[in-house]
Amino acid sequence: MPLESLFQPKPPLPVSGIRAPVVLLFAVACGLAVGNVYYAQPLLDAMGQAFGMPAASIGGVVSLTQVGYGLGLLLLVPLGDLLNRRRLIVGQTLLSVVALLVVALAPSSTWLLLGMACCGLLAVVTQVLVAYAANLAAPHERGRVVGMVTSGVVIGILLARTVSGSMADLAGWRSVYLLSAGLTLLMAVLLWRVLPKTEQKPAASHYGQLIRSVFSLFREEKVLRDRALLAMLIFAAGTVLWTPLVLPLSAPPLSLSHTEIGLFGLAGAAGALGAARAGAWADRGWAQWTSGLALALMLASWLPIALTQSSLWALLVGVITFDLGLQAMHVTSQSLIYSVRPEAQSRLAAGYMVFYSIGSACGSIASTTVYAWAGWTGVCLLGAAINGLALLYWLWSLAPPQQRQEAQVGESSITPGVDRPHQP
Repeated sequence: MPLESLFQPKPPLPVSGIRAPVVLLFAVACGLAVGNVYYAQPLLDAMGQAFGMPAASIGGVVSLTQVGYGLGLLLLVPLGDLLNRRRLIVGQTLLSVVALLVVALAPSSTWLLLGMACCGLLAVVTQVLVAYAANLAAPHERGRVVGMVTSGVVIGILLARTVSGSMADLAGWRSVYLLSAGLTLLMAVLLWRVLPKTEQKPAASHYGQLIRSVFSLFREEKVLRDRALLAMLIFAAGTVLWTPLVLPLSAPPLSLSHTEIGLFGLAGAAGALGAARAGAWADRGWAQWTSGLALALMLASWLPIALTQSSLWALLVGVITFDLGLQAMHVTSQSLIYSVRPEAQSRLAAGYMVFYSIGSACGSIASTTVYAWAGWTGVCLLGAAINGLALLYWLWSLAPPQQRQEAQVGESSITPGVDRPHQP
């Protein structure tokens, strides 16, 4: 069967199921939680000055947050398949309040880094919420629901960058984390009142078995392996862009304020549109077509991004294109993996997002190091190389040997409305 058959659309199915107000609450909660990971990006120079941290190492603030996020993905997210999700979600949200206060009141860089690591560890409640939304949705609307909730994540990331920059100019960078602590506490109360109170049937008898099963899923599910590796690459490219961006924008000749730098985050609002539409396209069977287009957009975006220091309009175009491709790819991947094992959605989310965190952490470290050595041009070459590798891997994953291997999984592990492997 030719590769072109993978891109043939399927007719849409009727939409019904999860209530819109619940989806909206999930989206808002996800946006607020993930914002705790991204507030620091426009504030790196201010944090560095406050604690005497050099530019070459300030990227470690973001990297440590991503390391904490990765540990949370592996150790906390799978609990969504074992424990009552209402209690798990609210408990993590309350602990996030404590972590945010540690960052806001940090007396030294050691306390700052500890608080940031804990913020990352607990921000994985986002993935518990996304997996929960996918579980509540009907199979034929799963992509749409995941896309809508992920749109909240995208908006949360964008507002985090914008609000943190503005708040830093008005009241200092610590005020950002004090405000987030208050909003997170309010969200914990709302989630406790609204989330379903019913207990779910445990997917494993004990925690050790649950964690081991995450690794088993990688061995058994090719779609999880492929999409996790792609997540690692695209999010590495994402942090290569966003982590050092504050450095050329705040330095001469541009010399932008934190507020102006934060406003560039809004340029990625197209990512929210990409997330919503990509989920609907996945439901129609266009997931592979969407993946290829998204990866191509991300690769092409590095050309205008490379012109940042001579044209802010070029940066604007590049950021819009990049975030559109990134979020379309992310939602498409989530829609595919959540359709494989409905009873293991939290563990699938954990396995997939661990690779996201690895990529993000590596991208943060590499980008600030390359910027110190080769400037913004070197950063753009690094990002383009990572995106090029992602595009090549995606094409390789569609090769006939992999198609045959995936076809052997059988119809029982594939649900309608997503790309299906074809028998050769």
